[in-house]
Amino acid sequence: MVNAASAIYECEVMHHRLKPKVHRFSYRLFYLWLDLDELDELSNHLRFFKRNRWALFSFYDEDHIVRDAKETKANVLQTIQEAGVDASIIAKVKLLTFPRVMGYIFNPVCFYYCYDAQGQPVCSVAEVTNTFHEQKPYVLTRHEGDRFRLTTPKHFYVSPFFGLELNFDFKLRLPTEHLEIHVDDREGGERVMLTSLTGHRRPLTDSALLACAFKYPLLTLRVIFLIHWHALRLWMKGLRVHRKADQPDLQRGVFRPHRSISPIKP
Repeated sequence: MVNAASAIYECEVMHHRLKPKVHRFSYRLFYLWLDLDELDELSNHLRFFKRNRWALFSFYDEDHIVRDAKETKANVLQTIQEAGVDASIIAKVKLLTFPRVMGYIFNPVCFYYCYDAQGQPVCSVAEVTNTFHEQKPYVLTRHEGDRFRLTTPKHFYVSPFFGLELNFDFKLRLPTEHLEIHVDDREGGERVMLTSLTGHRRPLTDSALLACAFKYPLLTLRVIFLIHWHALRLWMKGLRVHRKADQPDLQRGVFRPHRSISPIKP
């Protein structure tokens, strides 16, 4: 196996809704930590991971934000350049993401970390995907040491049980042996939902991938099932449903826009 910088993080994700009804859950899963410059090498050397072709676990560039390039790294660089970051100083882009599992992908949020030639962090990008398969990137440029922070209007439809006037509060720590990410929802200055992702790193090998296939079977299918299961529970608790088409003016900077907000109807 190659001496790769890429890895696996075995994680616990926690959601804790505080208003208008309390609702909390957590579950175990895994993420891939991918150096985007290693994708082809990993694909060549790993039996259970492939790039842009079917495998037990695979990475497809088209699953992420597509700009003017075919490859994900170039599209990330274009995204941060448009956000005011000098992309010419970026040497490495690493991605924390779900893979496709037996060809199926649903990736609620993944995180890019961009480093300069000296290995110093420059910025991060949170790429959020909703169940309409729309995507929106949030670029985090303010950091202290190994931590990035951004509080910003969501302007994106994620949950039918929250309005669109909320803010995202991203708090990201650079992944090392441990992973720590917090993404909270705020209404004004008050937190109304807490989300955390914590985990531990292990090498990315065929044996580790096979172990993950048994420990976390059908990962991405399970994630989309749990999203709908907890949505049903929230609906049964009587939470108000916000229709996606109600406030198109508050859905901005969206990639792959759904017909409810797209100016071009299919």
